[in-house]
Amino acid sequence: MKRIFLLLGTIAFFVGCDQRTERKEGFGVHGIDVSHYQSQVDWPLVASQNLQFAFVKATEGQEMQDTIFCKNWDAMRSAGLLRGAYHFFRPGISAEAQAWHFIANVDLKHGDLPPVLDVEVTDEQPSQAIQEGVRTWLTIVGDYWKIKPIVYSNQKFYNRHLAGHLPEYPLWIARYTDWHLPDLADGHPWHFWQYGCQGRLTGIAGDVDFNVFNGSLASLHAMTLQRPLPLLNRVPEPPVRPSPPPPPPPYENAEPVAAANP
Repeated sequence: MKRIFLLLGTIAFFVGCDQRTERKEGFGVHGIDVSHYQSQVDWPLVASQNLQFAFVKATEGQEMQDTIFCKNWDAMRSAGLLRGAYHFFRPGISAEAQAWHFIANVDLKHGDLPPVLDVEVTDEQPSQAIQEGVRTWLTIVGDYWKIKPIVYSNQKFYNRHLAGHLPEYPLWIARYTDWHLPDLADGHPWHFWQYGCQGRLTGIAGDVDFNVFNGSLASLHAMTLQRPLPLLNRVPEPPVRPSPPPPPPPYENAEPVAAANP
């Protein structure tokens, strides 16, 4: 009997991996996330299919930038989507260097979603080192843009390495299942749920990750960076130079001032 259940479980696993991801019912705010793996994306066409937000990979480690990030980043905004950018975290590399690498390559504007830290590999680092590195990245990036970044991870990794250590940060959790919502060991509420990786949309050749937001569209807008352009992109004004002091009055019987400075 045990062997039969094991066989049935194995069959169910492979069938699930081959199944297309269907859009989740019961959620009002839908989105996707992409990287160079999706290649060319027709963003106006994608945005017309009941999508409100999208995340795109920007950077990884301390040197890598996604090859089509800039093209996607501009096109997402033009298509009217709420856009967000994420960094793939490498725990074995300086978290500070990774934070500044992300900042140097991402131009967040008023109305963009908070920056995202994608944490899903250990690179053979212990949990404490991962937690410290994640904290460092989140602090630097959060202080730079004055906004709480989002933490992305899959449910298993989060429960094993991060649970209980990030209570103040919004979470984006990957859990691929048709039956269960994300269930985190520390009871932390989730904001975004990546529920499948084999979605299909017109305008994208191949599979794409499907996500939902745990709230209303107004709540999602409330999470965005709220600093209008004149404040966010202010050009420093040139320093005010003091006016030169007026020339002293000429002494009596002295030559005219102009004559003294031909």
